[in-house]
Amino acid sequence: MKDPIDSALSRREFVQAASAGALAAAAPALVHAASSSGAADKAAVLARIPAMHAENLKRLQEWIALPSIAAENRNFLQGPEHMAALARQAGFADVKLIPTSGKPGVFGHLDAGARTTVAVYFMYDVKQFVPEEWSSPPLEGRLVQKEGLGAVCMGRGAVNQKGPQNSFLSALLAFKATGRRLPVNLVLVCEGEEEIGSPHFGQIVETPEVLARLKSCVGVLLPEAAQQQDGSIQIELGAKGVVELELVSSGEKWGRGPQKDVHSSLEAQVDSPSWHLVQALNTLVEKDGHTPAVEGFFEHAKPLTPAQQQMISTYAATVPEAVMKKELGVQRWVHDLNWQDSLLRLYSQPTINIEGLVGGYTGPGGKTVLPHKAVAKIDMRLVPDMTLTDTLAKLKAHLARHGFADIEVNMTGGYDPTQSDPDSKFIKALLASYRKLGTAPIALPRSPGSWPGYRFTSAPLNLPACGFGLGNGTGAHAPDEYYLIDSTSPAVRGLDGAVASFVECLYALT
Repeated sequence: MKDPIDSALSRREFVQAASAGALAAAAPALVHAASSSGAADKAAVLARIPAMHAENLKRLQEWIALPSIAAENRNFLQGPEHMAALARQAGFADVKLIPTSGKPGVFGHLDAGARTTVAVYFMYDVKQFVPEEWSSPPLEGRLVQKEGLGAVCMGRGAVNQKGPQNSFLSALLAFKATGRRLPVNLVLVCEGEEEIGSPHFGQIVETPEVLARLKSCVGVLLPEAAQQQDGSIQIELGAKGVVELELVSSGEKWGRGPQKDVHSSLEAQVDSPSWHLVQALNTLVEKDGHTPAVEGFFEHAKPLTPAQQQMISTYAATVPEAVMKKELGVQRWVHDLNWQDSLLRLYSQPTINIEGLVGGYTGPGGKTVLPHKAVAKIDMRLVPDMTLTDTLAKLKAHLARHGFADIEVNMTGGYDPTQSDPDSKFIKALLASYRKLGTAPIALPRSPGSWPGYRFTSAPLNLPACGFGLGNGTGAHAPDEYYLIDSTSPAVRGLDGAVASFVECLYALT
């Protein structure tokens, strides 16, 4: 069956299909008031989207060309200003920068005179990149042909999250271009430190003006490109929390080893801070090199419910294991588990991961030194009902208990896990919207990744929060990150289809 948002449709077919789709209303509690004017408004907005394709793509490419990288303090002034300009262009009012102890947030609201208000979470920062690792320049946003998919926009931030966010803004611009009112009011909350663990996002949310606006919302939307390459969709009802930190072993703090790099021949008589760090790291996991061994680490880890386990069983039966192994470049799962059991671990288990090890000389050739300092970059993923504060305290206590109290534990960012009720009206509306767009989503208990949604789902707001959006992209944090623009697959939406999905979603949330 043809989808009314397929960018391959002719303009006439697009309008006809959009109108028909609008008239085939979903459950009354989840759709805009059933009136001929409402259906005509939506049809007009949907019909406008193909004509805006070029400008929507250009806007994304220009945004990719301005990377805000919190870890490097790169464009930390230009990034929020550009985000604010995009928000104003899309129709948000009273857009302002919210100062924090770190990078500023961006806040605005759009009053459409509607009965329902929805919050939207954005991030304007991106991960670091090494240009030499990319097949296409990471800041140019070039169109590259991807076999089986079509033309993709390749660049840092293309899918995480500038592509989906640009598509959401493009949907608002389609309303603006046609002079139609949005069916819901919007509150925009944006940060510039998501990629370093959102250390100051709480200061943005807790700003009195921001908090007051958020209290009027029914839920929080996170724009994303949710479609897999086969067109399937998984909707994640939460996310793991994360603690990002550095463990620093140094001769100065340890009181052993050198206080500056010395000749490696002295290893025979001088202690090594590098080996000291390695020995400390070895205590953090069991002999399998995987299972966290920090005392009490699993104390508050809440097991999956039978309903959540069933979600994972459905996912395992639907998504081919071979496809995921190929995409990830792996041959075996941990402990040689089968597909379903590996997924149960993925969604239920907290983890301790080494992101990177830095110490001594790392340039070409050798340099025979005994380094005075070594650093391990660590992230710990948390599941409900674990908390950042409790987990960090347990890590520090563990190191002290095992003779490594001298090792510095420097937290750089992090937050608690987030979880939303699948029976909330907000989540049901998103699920209904996907089904109306022709795809039955697979619900999963949570994302194995992280975002600071707990700021919304916990007290005092206690709002449901969830991602939404058609379209495809991958490569977040990796080389050759992309967002699909012109789809050659009938099952996967390109840029126009992604933009139109947000139009449908806004009507579903009324």
